[in-house]
Amino acid sequence: MSFLLNWCQGEGVDPAHALIVKSVPKDALNKVIEGHLNAIKCLGRVKVKGRMFDPETQGLVVLCVCSETVNSDAIPPEVRPEEGDPWQLSIPIDLSALPGVTSGTPITMVTDSDAGVAGTPDTSSPSDPHFTALLKTVGDILEKVPRPIAPENTAFRRLRPFSGTAPTPNGEENLDTWLMQARLMVDECECSDSEKRKRIIESLKGPALEIAQAVRSSDPHATPQDYLGALEQAFGSSESGEDLYYAFRALRQRSGERLSDFLRRMEHALTKVVFRGGVMASQRDRIRVEQLLRGAVESDLMLVQLRLRERKETPPSFLQLLKEIREEEDQQAMRQRPGLSVTKTAVRQVRATDGRA
Repeated sequence: MSFLLNWCQGEGVDPAHALIVKSVPKDALNKVIEGHLNAIKCLGRVKVKGRMFDPETQGLVVLCVCSETVNSDAIPPEVRPEEGDPWQLSIPIDLSALPGVTSGTPITMVTDSDAGVAGTPDTSSPSDPHFTALLKTVGDILEKVPRPIAPENTAFRRLRPFSGTAPTPNGEENLDTWLMQARLMVDECECSDSEKRKRIIESLKGPALEIAQAVRSSDPHATPQDYLGALEQAFGSSESGEDLYYAFRALRQRSGERLSDFLRRMEHALTKVVFRGGVMASQRDRIRVEQLLRGAVESDLMLVQLRLRERKETPPSFLQLLKEIREEEDQQAMRQRPGLSVTKTAVRQVRATDGRA
């Protein structure tokens, strides 16, 4: 037990969030282990932190950290993989069995010399005065140790695979979608540039991984943005921001295309224009409204009802504009269904009657 707690301390793992997995095959990959454990919902997200060979079982003992507090009563005693023997699950220490120790409190190792007693909690009984003294010492130390604060971005989801192969293989993202996710991770994740580079490279394979390796060879200190820029140059369009802007201005609503769908198609193109420097980000809302008025050739009446021409100087954001268009589309659909129109008329009449009363 003391060894397991020492292992948690060495890996920087809170014992309340630690899980020990035994009898794991020597050649088991971390992602395979994590995949089986992530199926246990009460553990939350599970990450392998350490591996050790056990000569007694001829398998691995794996230390994992869980996003949720590990409760010995809630976890199953074992996990049965598709092949091989079951894996035994245990925890380094049952915190609920220690008086005054709450779940999630970090444990600091206490040696016999610190406690001033002989023996360990494993061989002492609750009625032993030495055991009571040891618990008191643990409690005194815990009061002085600040609880570690887990970084907010540890749960940021992984990027989906991207290889740069055309057509896009099943299970992978195309370049535009992958770049959108990668830029969001780079902008929103508060981890270091080194961690961001690692997440980008982990998602790459095939020709895309070769480009990343070339970037790293030419500049070991390249930023995450450098990697994304190189990948876009290698697999994306060679059009300049100006070319993309003119293509954006040529967009027109297709026959039968809903105005909300046309707006989303416009937004995808406008995002590329802004990223390539075709227009300034501050001009985005105004240019979006201008192009909507120019290109929505199938929805003149709806544009009048939305009063977009009068709002060009103070244009709405993309989300606000999409919300207004979707509401107007729903109202038009209801007006085209006689049964619903009668119902709405009846509701208005009832409300008018209640108002007179």
